[in-house]
Amino acid sequence: MARKATNELLQKAKKQKNDEFYTQLADIESELQHYESHFKGKVVYCNCDDPHISNFFRYFVSRFKKLGLKKVIAACYKEQHVDLFETKENNHGFFFEYTGTELTGTDPNTANIVYFKGDGDFRSAESIALLKQADIVVTNPPFSLFREYVAQLMRYDKKFLIIGNINAITYKEIFKLIQDNKAWLGVNLGRGISGFIVPAHYELYGTETKINELGERIISPNNCLWLTNLDNFIRHEDILLTKNYIGYEQEYPKYDNYDGINVNRTKDIPQDYCGYMGVPITFLHKFNPHQFEIIKFRKGNNDKDLSINGKCPYFRIIIKNKHANPKTKHLTEKYQSVSLK
Repeated sequence: MARKATNELLQKAKKQKNDEFYTQLADIESELQHYESHFKGKVVYCNCDDPHISNFFRYFVSRFKKLGLKKVIAACYKEQHVDLFETKENNHGFFFEYTGTELTGTDPNTANIVYFKGDGDFRSAESIALLKQADIVVTNPPFSLFREYVAQLMRYDKKFLIIGNINAITYKEIFKLIQDNKAWLGVNLGRGISGFIVPAHYELYGTETKINELGERIISPNNCLWLTNLDNFIRHEDILLTKNYIGYEQEYPKYDNYDGINVNRTKDIPQDYCGYMGVPITFLHKFNPHQFEIIKFRKGNNDKDLSINGKCPYFRIIIKNKHANPKTKHLTEKYQSVSLK
């Protein structure tokens, strides 16, 4: 019930365009440690972040010298709150630029905050002007505007590391980027992201919620991921394949509407199958583009969802092993030929 309830909360937020989910510092540290080499001499833009409360901003300010950063910019929409537990609304968005000398700590309360003429929406001309200065964008963007947000990053050819809902990879626009090797998943996802800070007016559903020692209200939906185009170690590690298709054909049923087999778990991908395979979307967390080719998403030859005996498994990605065991390739082809007779 806990996970279902928190998932429903995210869906409700999406429908209402209520996107006040603030990332915990521990989750930022857990992911960003794998990308430190990318930041030397770079301008980082956190364009959905109130510099007063953003843990992304605090992370980069506290590690400014260690990472060798050139500048950090944090900008936010007018409806961000100066205090997470207040309801006061600003008339204008605002931003803060840090170059290593403006603060004694990580809090810009006494610093020179600059106000936009407009609302500070990431799509506004003022925010885009700051985006053009940036080398890398790192933030937790509005889940309800995820497609549009990523499209803007691609339009301006920006490097990025952002948080989204796992279901975002089922969006055709996002999936296409992954298929074309223009974006990929980060290191942590699901339970690897411990939860989000939410304002006081959010209901805390289920048992996977808490109020931490700082009085912050935390929900843990366990269904989020990092999406990036910064290189990481996972996409260079082969998935260890230990299963076989030959001799275990009954465990890999064929689709009704596509010439391929169904694989229910990534760890069950057979090492000796050279044809097309449908795998769960979570496969993308282990995807190595040198080991596998992504063929298509979800649909069979009749443009309907992939099905087995008339029933459709949850979203599947069709893949092909680029390096199937050559010693068994001819056997796989023989079995395919026999099964088609």
